[in-house]
Amino acid sequence: MSSAPAITGIKRVSTPGRRLYYSYSDVPRVLNGLGIAIISTSKGLMKDQDCRRNKAGGELLCNVW
Repeated sequence: MSSAPAITGIKRVSTPGRRLYYSYSDVPRVLNGLGIAIISTSKGLMKDQDCRRNKAGGELLCNVW
């Protein structure tokens, strides 16, 4: 078994003073696809890949890598 952590970093993107909204085509890739972005959409919380697949944009909450 490996003792390396599964999550090495997390960064909050949207803050109460600055909300960031993206359409599904403009959602940024985290570490060229190695990380995930968590987005709050009208269909619920989704990963960046799911947003592109379901064509749903929303508020970018955080990036995880």
